Amino acid sequence: MAQPTRSKIDVMSAEVNDMNPYSRLMALKRMGIVENYERIRDFTVLIVGIGGVGSVAAEMLTRCGIGKLLLFDYDKVELANMNRLFFQPHQAGMTKVEAASKTLSFINPDVVFETHNMDITKVDSFSQFIDRIQRGGLQEKQVDLVLSCVDNFEARMAINTACNEINQTWFESGVSENAVSGHIQLIIPGQSACFGCAPPLVVASGIDEKTLKKEGVCAASLPTTMGIVAGFLVQNVLKYLLKFGKVSDYLGYNAMLDFFPTMSMKPNPTCDDTHCVKRQKEYLAIEAAKPKDSQAKKIVEEEIVHEENDWGICLVDESAAEPEEKEVAPGLKLEYTRDEKAAIETTASSTVGDTNQSLEELMIQMKSL
Repeated sequence: MAQPTRSKIDVMSAEVNDMNPYSRLMALKRMGIVENYERIRDFTVLIVGIGGVGSVAAEMLTRCGIGKLLLFDYDKVELANMNRLFFQPHQAGMTKVEAASKTLSFINPDVVFETHNMDITKVDSFSQFIDRIQRGGLQEKQVDLVLSCVDNFEARMAINTACNEINQTWFESGVSENAVSGHIQLIIPGQSACFGCAPPLVVASGIDEKTLKKEGVCAASLPTTMGIVAGFLVQNVLKYLLKFGKVSDYLGYNAMLDFFPTMSMKPNPTCDDTHCVKRQKEYLAIEAAKPKDSQAKKIVEEEIVHEENDWGICLVDESAAEPEEKEVAPGLKLEYTRDEKAAIETTASSTVGDTNQSLEELMIQMKSL
């Protein structure tokens, strides 16, 4: 068996061990997928919830070379969290944001990490949460995206309220309690439905979400489903930030049926969130102010007229006239009327003519075919 030449080995090792460890990611530019992948280092993403989806999403973005990650959570690592893709047994007892930051810094030290061990649904924490969205990006700018990877409605509504207030685009994501379905949703204030525009039936009915939890029963969890949803989430984050492909407005996943529903949801003009309604009006005003294309010309088909007709050619409309409607009863008509002319032609073409041959001769001809 022929051994690979020295030049091939050098090329392969140079691609992987070059001073740029992300050469395979940068190759997306050479292949025409993205205009400039290096721009990923200029973006900041804030992740709320470092659990099943959030931890995996944070790791993927770290490996993709994102510029900065802000991590928000208030839980500690437990042994039950070992089905997450990077939490380790020796990290039990540490806060999730601290454990995630240490692990991710080891994976890619070029990424800037900022951690906050807090519950954003609390009044004091909420104001700080808004401040970090507005000034937590690189060079103290507003972050580029917020990712919601939480597992309860209250936290989602807190994120929704904050993003509507400061006009921040964000992705909502989640996995069902039976661990076999999930979804991601892009929310652009004013342009798409916010999380409060179409509340779940439980909330619309005025039922307290906390009363639905059963004593001694916890939600199921599969690293596969969480990894799939996190993959969909980060894939769309990259498409949104680097401007390639089509970003999904809503993408679901049903593992039982391998079903991936997609849809788009428009904002609700009567949304209870006043900031959402305000963003809707701003978006409509921007759309109305866009210049109309006055240069567009309507294509009009002109009738072709020949002044001379040396050959005496004329066109005759041979389309069959519509059959007259036959009333079967006063006020009723047939949905379908049979074309008598076509029926006669069909019957005539299907009739076998007389060949003056006996039955035996016809049978011999059939066997010879």
